Amino acid sequence: MDLTDLTLSEALRALRARQISAVELTEAHLARIEALEPRLGAFLTVTAERALEQARRADERRSRGEEAPLLGIPLGIKDVLCTEGVQTTAGSRILEGFVPPYTATAVQKLFESGAIMLGKTNTDEFAMGSSTENSAYHPTRNPHRLDRIPGGSSGGSAAAVAARMALGALGTDTGGSVRQPAAMCGIVGIKPSYGRVSRYGLIAFASSLDQIGTFGRTVRDAALLLQVIAGHDPMDSTSVNAPVPDYSAALSGEVTGVRIGVPKEYFVSGMQPEVEAAVRAAVAHLEALGAHVREVSLPHTDYGLPIYYLIAPAEASANLARFDGVRYGPRFSDGRGMWEMYRQTRGKGFGSEVKRRIMLGTYALSAGYYDAYYLKAQKGRTLIKRDFDRAFAEVDVIVTPTAPRTAFRLGEKLDDPLQMYLEDIFTLPVNLAGICGISLPCGYDAESLPIGLQILAPAFGEEKALRVAYAYEQSTDWHTRAPAYLEN
Repeated sequence: MDLTDLTLSEALRALRARQISAVELTEAHLARIEALEPRLGAFLTVTAERALEQARRADERRSRGEEAPLLGIPLGIKDVLCTEGVQTTAGSRILEGFVPPYTATAVQKLFESGAIMLGKTNTDEFAMGSSTENSAYHPTRNPHRLDRIPGGSSGGSAAAVAARMALGALGTDTGGSVRQPAAMCGIVGIKPSYGRVSRYGLIAFASSLDQIGTFGRTVRDAALLLQVIAGHDPMDSTSVNAPVPDYSAALSGEVTGVRIGVPKEYFVSGMQPEVEAAVRAAVAHLEALGAHVREVSLPHTDYGLPIYYLIAPAEASANLARFDGVRYGPRFSDGRGMWEMYRQTRGKGFGSEVKRRIMLGTYALSAGYYDAYYLKAQKGRTLIKRDFDRAFAEVDVIVTPTAPRTAFRLGEKLDDPLQMYLEDIFTLPVNLAGICGISLPCGYDAESLPIGLQILAPAFGEEKALRVAYAYEQSTDWHTRAPAYLEN
């Protein structure tokens, strides 16, 4: 038996039954990483020795009769989440060599649950991108087609899970950066409600939008990870002190009577026809399972992209001001004074996409333009949130495509930022509204590239989205397909 073929849930059952050990499971995934990583580029740092030590401790705990929710499960961690004693770069040269003195709350919760860290996964620099080509170190490739992008910015985590290099992974989602790569790589990605998961220890991009999410090969796998990391954290003032439901209890496989809304604004001209066909077929399938389907309207959807690209860069401009060569990472200076040191460090340390967004955000916040741009964008954000509130008064969940097309070729959109930004057109309104969403596979195009189905629920209604996602997944076989590349 190839242990990397197991899903997270299957591996957990095998571990608890003492059919396999955590060391064996970890060694199998480290061997898969060693075999595939040069071609995929999913990891920035592989922590093999640490992972094996964590695995040995997990086996010792189990031998003493102890159990924990994820005891012995090897995972990947996106390299924007701080890990004590392990380099954390956010995919940027400006943080090269930075070793945090503390661990992010979400990661610490995984460790306390017995999980094992295989390494830190690749990301677009400071999570700014939709293809994981903006990493300062190397791009990540899609396990289904090596000439295609895996999505972004959490492309390393998504590719690692899809390629069977990890049983699950953490990512972050500021405008779609968990759901979009999940769709591109044919796996499941959950973006929780804003405030459901602590952001403490997350290197911030846009503080009012960022949320830590989970990847798994199945809905149950991703839900198990969410169960562990969700909950209030006094270290994060935006963390909401609300009970966390038992997400596994929502996985009944039953959707009879569930009200599903399909927004007319999410089927736009220019969409890849195979994507629209697959999503509409998925909606029809859910209706056949007993759900009630109706059309809904989210009239301010068209404003989502410009609103996002004012608010997110403005917050990035403020958050990234701390990276100046004084406290973190390398310092570049020719001895001509403090301001020149700042200029040289930031000029050489930040990549082009990060510089573009800093400039956009700084302009939007500048004197004389704040009201015209940033303040107006915040008012537009309120309208988008109200659209969702009205829709959820009529339906339980909303079903849409995750992305307008399947994975494009590496390098295809690097010189056209607007086209790159349009890849997140169906995901970023969710972050603006603070609600939750799941992406799961619902088909493949003619080139064997996955298509993602997005299921949205109201804030702190993750169990509603999980219920529908699980029912669809269990009545189809899209989630069982391994990337063809792995079979060659």
